[in-house]
Amino acid sequence: MSDCIFCGIVDGKIPSNIVYEDEEILCFHDLEPQAPVHVLIIPKKHYDSADAITESDEDKELFGHLMAKVHIIAKTLGLDKGYRLVCNCGEDGLQTVQHLHFHLLGKRKMTWPPG
Repeated sequence: MSDCIFCGIVDGKIPSNIVYEDEEILCFHDLEPQAPVHVLIIPKKHYDSADAITESDEDKELFGHLMAKVHIIAKTLGLDKGYRLVCNCGEDGLQTVQHLHFHLLGKRKMTWPPG
């Protein structure tokens, strides 16, 4: 998607501080961190939101892969005492970038309820 900031990061047109990358996903530091460690994990393929995920084998494989990498990324970032993984979806969910992404936050005690 040509006007998507995260697609621009995937394409290398917009700089980012990359933490992890493979053929399917990209993880980079959030520009406005809400915790001492705050990274975004995105699929390289554009999905507007979690609502765009289907039951197709391709989507199941991609998102299974993404979720399997979360603990590896967390370990790399030193999040051995725990972390929070968040996905905002839609306007009421406060999704601000229309490219599916997961916030991985840690290195502080999280509170509940979150918002």
